[in-house]
Amino acid sequence: MKILVPVKRVIDYNVKVRIKTDQTDVDLTNTKMAMNPFCEIAVEEAVRLKEKGVATEIVAVSIGPKACQEQIRNAMALGADRGIHVECDGFPESLQVAKILAKLVEQEQPGLVLVGKQSIDSDNNQTAQMLSALAKIPQGTFASAVDVEGDKVKVTREIDGGLQTLKLTLPAVISTELRLNEPRYAKLPDIMKAKRKPLAVMTTEELGVDIAPRVNTLKVTPPPSRSAGVKVESVAELVAKLRDEAKVIS
Repeated sequence: MKILVPVKRVIDYNVKVRIKTDQTDVDLTNTKMAMNPFCEIAVEEAVRLKEKGVATEIVAVSIGPKACQEQIRNAMALGADRGIHVECDGFPESLQVAKILAKLVEQEQPGLVLVGKQSIDSDNNQTAQMLSALAKIPQGTFASAVDVEGDKVKVTREIDGGLQTLKLTLPAVISTELRLNEPRYAKLPDIMKAKRKPLAVMTTEELGVDIAPRVNTLKVTPPPSRSAGVKVESVAELVAKLRDEAKVIS
């Protein structure tokens, strides 16, 4: 079975995000970039399925500028067999990404598509669901456990108030949750081997997908700074502040 794993290039989660002075976007100048953490979980799950003998090939895909090849090579160092880079200026919106992935699903015919549930930059949590609809294949979102059983896959997913177990017919799209696994670190020999693994480059024009933006960003602002706390002398004073100032109790 072939597994397709999209990976996105994002600002490293350890980096403090800076806003451009004109508030048009996030400032990426000299900013450390990395693979989206949820995509790392998807890659790790694909590698584990290959180690179990369930998967035979893992294809890592990234959409964006040439620098995205760094994240594809990283995925190949972690265990992906080959990569596909769909090169374009900037990073397309969720719907355009889903359309591109749908074209690749049509070309590659994977048995499973493992997608990070969301990216930590846009936080949209939309691509997996849109891809499922466009490719007309079942979906299992927020997966905390994945078990492939023949031509079926059992997905345990996190929902409000508990867990839900679904059984999907392959091919299917699964989006990964934090509790699915703990990603491994790439070893130096694997990093060197990844440099020799095949990486195909194509454009959105070749796939016939229009990536013109449908959403305009009006302004980007940092969150308001957190105000300092206050000390109270008694429980009565605390209750009074919660009632009269914070108005969280009546």
